[in-house]
Amino acid sequence: MSSTDRAPLVVPALGYGAANLGNLFRELTDEQAWAVLEAAWDAGIRYFDTAPHYGLGLSEKRLGAFLQTKPRDEFVISTKVGRLLRANPDHQPGGLDTDNDFFVADDLRREWDFSEAGIRASIAESQERLGLDRIDLLYLHDPERNDLDLALAEAFPALEKVRSDGIVSAIGVGSMVSDALARAVREADLDLIMVAGRYTLLEQPAAAEVLPACDERGTGVVAASVFNSGLLAQSEPRRDGRYEYGQLPDELWDRLVRIAAICNAHDVPLPAAAIQYPLRAASVRSVVVGGSRPAQLRQNAEYAALHVPAELWSELADEGLIP
Repeated sequence: MSSTDRAPLVVPALGYGAANLGNLFRELTDEQAWAVLEAAWDAGIRYFDTAPHYGLGLSEKRLGAFLQTKPRDEFVISTKVGRLLRANPDHQPGGLDTDNDFFVADDLRREWDFSEAGIRASIAESQERLGLDRIDLLYLHDPERNDLDLALAEAFPALEKVRSDGIVSAIGVGSMVSDALARAVREADLDLIMVAGRYTLLEQPAAAEVLPACDERGTGVVAASVFNSGLLAQSEPRRDGRYEYGQLPDELWDRLVRIAAICNAHDVPLPAAAIQYPLRAASVRSVVVGGSRPAQLRQNAEYAALHVPAELWSELADEGLIP
């Protein structure tokens, strides 16, 4: 059965990406993490994405504790497989997982495992951390960082079995590499893919191959990292902003300044345009945004609901800034 024959999992248009709950870039207390989730829920957000990778399981634990207080049929949750969490024999007292940007003890380590047994173990362990008996959507996390060929040979067939067994409703892949995403869509039977930072208001490399493959296969898209490492998160762009893992190239900075000027001319906050832009593509079902402060979640929900005039998109297209 292909993705076009199954009843699709309905994913809300705005989701919360819970990497910050795993102490990404800075430490949050349990109370601060709860307040963020409360703000998301109160703002109407009903899709939550997490992963074992985020804070070595801390994100799943915090998210699960919160969602256990909510009616199970009122939210959609996704997590990821591909890396198992196992005891770290090299852990020293006080050691932190800051090599991966998470401020948590590194008493666990990530171990790649694309086998069916590994994937089923990962699901069971995630369910235990979450305290939920059902995960709606499962993504294979960054398979190209380990071995994409192995993922296509072993991991995706295993995910298809897990789905056919009724353990999850939908399966997919999450990555920031367009080539890997396009190949996965073409060669596996996926329901949804998470495109991280490759289909944004600032740049759209996924438009070349990934989105057409999704349209052809009936695969939905969840757009993540739509603020491009924070570059689009405020209406006045900053030249010293982080881009991926290094400095912002001059060409992209010039593009960003031009986009911001057009948004400003239409009285549309740049972050509002950034959140709403991906949803204009037919295959994009949802936009997932992060955040480590309640005010950010409330603001993002407001941006998602803000009216953006069609003239803004027309001018951006006329200027060659979006396809």
